[in-house]
Amino acid sequence: MQIGAVDLGAYPLLLAPMEDVTDQSFRLLCKRFGADLVYTEFVNSDGLIRGAASSIAKLNLLHAERPAAIQLYGQHLDAMVEATRMACEAHPDLIDLNFGCPVKKIAGRGAGAGMLRDIPLLLAITRDVIRVSTCPVTVKTRLGWDADSICIDTLAEQLQDLGVAALTIHGRTRAQMFTGSADWEAIARVKANPRLHIPIIGNGDITTAEGAAEAFSKYGVDAIMIGRATYGRPWIFRDIKHYLATGVLLPNPSIEERVAIAREHLQLSLQVKGVVRGIFELRRHLGCYFKGLPDFKPMRLSLLTEKDPAKLDELLREVARRYKDWQPSPREELNNPWS
Repeated sequence: MQIGAVDLGAYPLLLAPMEDVTDQSFRLLCKRFGADLVYTEFVNSDGLIRGAASSIAKLNLLHAERPAAIQLYGQHLDAMVEATRMACEAHPDLIDLNFGCPVKKIAGRGAGAGMLRDIPLLLAITRDVIRVSTCPVTVKTRLGWDADSICIDTLAEQLQDLGVAALTIHGRTRAQMFTGSADWEAIARVKANPRLHIPIIGNGDITTAEGAAEAFSKYGVDAIMIGRATYGRPWIFRDIKHYLATGVLLPNPSIEERVAIAREHLQLSLQVKGVVRGIFELRRHLGCYFKGLPDFKPMRLSLLTEKDPAKLDELLREVARRYKDWQPSPREELNNPWS
């Protein structure tokens, strides 16, 4: 699959943009495990043009994480255009427009998925962003605002006609938030539209290698984007790639490997954000690395409250020692869907 000059190869796997999750340390980790394209956290266009330090910091991209996209959100046309100019100065591989975030503080004020209630403005922002961007512009959105206003079929054509280079579709409405099941049939319907020639990227409920294979083989998408399933599981990209290539499911990581990955993540987070923020922002991941361990609550509490890097690293080593006999659930080999 190719987006502009960005060649992502066959069956690409994308790390979804997630606020307070896809910081640089996590992007680097997912990249090492096989993510073909990563996205920044949401960059607030209003904050960026006001010079907010937190927004400006999100534009920082390292060579090791490329290709990488900067994702912008906002509901004001002029701010989105100026933010695009600023973001392009960081030389991202792509600019992505967030028309899909469903959380109230964003969608409720008309940004993110809130743009689905004002399609003319959504299209105007897209048109003007494409006009000033120095790199390809992509869009991430949902099926519609609610079940009574599904608009993705028409919207996909409109976005392509404006010059959008690729479209990511989360198979839910904004009203669904993250409840129910993602509607991959709707995503497949858009992909099958003979008028569309841009890549269609499917998103929603991809949690296993088998699910990823089905997204490609049954629904025909050009790429898949993985979000919440990466929490504490950056190796999901490796697992999926191995399964797509061989039809064999890799075993779940041992406790030694999980601890090694968590320690690597700790060091990356410290390098990227310093001690205080690095440890604080790692906490949402730490507990996830060790889901399923018996009687883990006291150790989890220690991991999530420790502020000293050396002591936190020692706690991680203690997890490996204490649970050295723990065995993850095995996985079975399945038929290769590509044979």
